[in-house]
Amino acid sequence: MEEIKIYGYMRVSSREQNEDRQRISLCEAGVPKHNIYMDKLSGKNFERPQYKKLLKKLDGNSVLFIKSIDRLGRNYKELNEQWRIITKEKGADIVVIDMPLLDTRREKNLVGTLISDIVLSLLSYVAENERISIKQRQAEGIAAAKERSVKFGRPSIPIPENFNQVHKDWRAGKMNASQAAKECGMSETTFKRNARKIEKK
Repeated sequence: MEEIKIYGYMRVSSREQNEDRQRISLCEAGVPKHNIYMDKLSGKNFERPQYKKLLKKLDGNSVLFIKSIDRLGRNYKELNEQWRIITKEKGADIVVIDMPLLDTRREKNLVGTLISDIVLSLLSYVAENERISIKQRQAEGIAAAKERSVKFGRPSIPIPENFNQVHKDWRAGKMNASQAAKECGMSETTFKRNARKIEKK
């Protein structure tokens, strides 16, 4: 009988710091270090180089370990599709360490498969709703801040006292934009933007 190949998958976004926790969990589960694949990308889709490389390795004698379901992905529809590809097309097993019910090695029958599919659908649905909810809260927070006249981005540079005179001299052709901007202590782009504002008034 062919030996079972054990793989692990990790995903961290650039803002997250849980790489070590995932790696420790995978190693404790018996995944060889050289069989751990990791992407430093968001979980919104599966356009991930290491994940694609891992997928090519999986077959009917493989077991894939992940620490939690959101490490595989956050998009409800795509997560279910990838689960189907791994378990049905590739014939590999998946073990979600933080969720013992999501272990396709258990009960290789219709009931076991049904339980895994139901739990996965529920968890991925919750993860997707949480992602949408976070985005909505962010949008509502920004809208509320704008209503309170909270300004986003870098603060605007105050216009110097000599700006009007320099602007007139620039328009009269006494100096070029670069010289005018230098006189006002600002970049040429900022100078021209402020010039347009004054001219509109």
